[in-house]
Amino acid sequence: MAMWDKIKDQAKTFQQSQGTRGASGSGQGSHGPLGGGRSGSSSGGSKAQLIGMFKSQLASAKNELKSGAYRDASMAMCALVAAADGRVEPAERQRVEELIVTNEVLQNFPADQLRQRFNQHVDRLLANFEQGKAEALQVIAKAAKKPAEARAVVQTGMVVAGADGSFEQSEQYAIREACTALNIPPSEFGV
Repeated sequence: MAMWDKIKDQAKTFQQSQGTRGASGSGQGSHGPLGGGRSGSSSGGSKAQLIGMFKSQLASAKNELKSGAYRDASMAMCALVAAADGRVEPAERQRVEELIVTNEVLQNFPADQLRQRFNQHVDRLLANFEQGKAEALQVIAKAAKKPAEARAVVQTGMVVAGADGSFEQSEQYAIREACTALNIPPSEFGV
């Protein structure tokens, strides 16, 4: 669980370095009790908080995230995370599609465009994982020109990876590879 704490600290520092444009710091403590009844809710809470933080960072940059490069790279990122363990169950594919089309920032783009790109990458990854991964990373690398977009692509991947409440080793590895493609130190995201 230490990893989530590490990411949390980094996300905090990242937010401070961004000048906390969303200035959502004050309300953050209030998330705590929600995870109450469950055992081990502290780690669940911090995970949910972390995902919430990435979501709010993405939301505060929403107006800057309208380029085709961000759209394509984030769909490649989502596919990479979904297929990180080498397989994608139909239910998982559907779940990630739902996350994509309901994501506040990705609503800058038509849902069918997003679905099409996501599924295209997933199909390629399932047909030939290494080749599909190389193609996805090439698309991801195109977002490297704008650091804000590059970080948003990784944050989008983190939100999708963490949505099921667990953050698999293979998903961490996929995010690390994407960071490398984007010239972002993976440590910035605690991976």
